Amino acid sequence: MPNLSFDFTDRTVIVTGAGRGIGQAIAARFVAAGATVLAVDLDEAALHEAAAATGAIPVVADVSKTADVERTVAQALDAGGRVDVVVNNAGVLLEGPLAAIEDGDWDAVLRVHLGGTYRFTRACIPAFTRGGGGRVVNVTSFTGLHGVPGQTAYSAAKAGIVGFTKSAAKELAPLGVTVNAIAPLAETRMVEALADELRAKMTAAIPVGRIAPPSEIAAAVAFLASDEAAYVTGTVLQVDGGSSM
Repeated sequence: MPNLSFDFTDRTVIVTGAGRGIGQAIAARFVAAGATVLAVDLDEAALHEAAAATGAIPVVADVSKTADVERTVAQALDAGGRVDVVVNNAGVLLEGPLAAIEDGDWDAVLRVHLGGTYRFTRACIPAFTRGGGGRVVNVTSFTGLHGVPGQTAYSAAKAGIVGFTKSAAKELAPLGVTVNAIAPLAETRMVEALADELRAKMTAAIPVGRIAPPSEIAAAVAFLASDEAAYVTGTVLQVDGGSSM
């Protein structure tokens, strides 16, 4: 484990989509930095395996359901007495041409990405207010900033998160709450599943010449959640090796 720049001792952190990949790495980073971390995912088996590896508290919950979200926040308060950070990372990708997208698939993608981000942020506001402030870090994507054919629902949801981030940042700033987003590019199941030729093409288009491990994305999230980032809000940090330039 590298030296940690940020201290989250006595802080309570909620990370959604923490059953694998970027979410698991984010949860691990906060645990290593001293936080009480609630790792949230709908995949119970993956979640418990990840929690065992990271030391986070596993919470099986559906981010698109208000009752599940409020239950999770209540559990965080029970575990740590406060909520300091929420990382809205949960997502689902349903690909296909625009003409063939089913209403149910479109709605499901927006409910998880955009709906989950809104629900968890809203549910944490009372705890943030009592604690004198807080940090919200949302996960958007290259797709949400630039668009990708065959991913219109995903693009719409991720673009919505950008707008949500900026509006919430302005609204919550007087409460001492910062709201930021990251647009990451990292080794995930989706990237790992790419054919060798496509993966090579993707890597060649990244100025730094490689695809980052999830731990590098987690480091950027830790910065945005830290005391040192108190003057940073409403921004989208592109953690993608320069591929968005």
